[in-house]
Amino acid sequence: MRYVVKLGGAALENPALRESCAKAIAELVKDGNQVALVHGGGVQLTKTLKQLGKQSEFIAGLRVTDAETRDTALMVLSGAVNKSLVASLGAHGQSAVGLCGGDGLIFRARKKRTAPDLGFVGEIVASDTRWLEAIWKMGAVPVLSSLALGFDGEYYNINADEMAAACAAACKADALVFLTDVPGVRGADGEVMRWLSIDKIAALTKDAVISGGMLPKLGACREALLQGVKRVRILPAELAGVLPDLCSTRVTHGTEVMVA
Repeated sequence: MRYVVKLGGAALENPALRESCAKAIAELVKDGNQVALVHGGGVQLTKTLKQLGKQSEFIAGLRVTDAETRDTALMVLSGAVNKSLVASLGAHGQSAVGLCGGDGLIFRARKKRTAPDLGFVGEIVASDTRWLEAIWKMGAVPVLSSLALGFDGEYYNINADEMAAACAAACKADALVFLTDVPGVRGADGEVMRWLSIDKIAALTKDAVISGGMLPKLGACREALLQGVKRVRILPAELAGVLPDLCSTRVTHGTEVMVA
């Protein structure tokens, strides 16, 4: 089977959690699956920007990205964060190749049209998965940071959830899994919803049950499902160990997002 796993938040900062996620991904590959790992790194980027004397601003869960922020994102996400994940996979005997969406022109972006303007924030408009296929053929894991090249030659910061969804759709993944800081999507009663139909997302957003960073995540879930990805699950990163069992046994953790 083919998996796209998105990793972000505390799992990128907590060494023990990062290692457990890397171990689970290595086991998936050992079981004969192909896995692409897409990662964020917003916490690390915010921390670095603060050290540079720059405040971070978010609108509807998306980072406002001027040229300096974009260049810092290239350094942090495609550099330190990306290579730490390659190293973590290697520590579990799994070879990995670190890339950003611009390498090999795997993903092409355009500026995201929003009001207010978000700057160098993009959305994926084209893909070429030949490099991913080549890496999988060698038994390795492509590790993708969430930046892509525009047709104007500029790098654009891509929301990592949206990058993961685009990757899953492009490579016809059997499953897309978001490893997150939260136990799943919470309903109005505060309880984690085990199943969420995409036709309920708009109402939950209107009622402010869903907000902040969960907005682009669920938008990404919806797009992946509508573009043919078979399964989409939001799963707490500390339970990454269930990944190898996700499609073979009944996993009750997190939230399964489905087409109605």
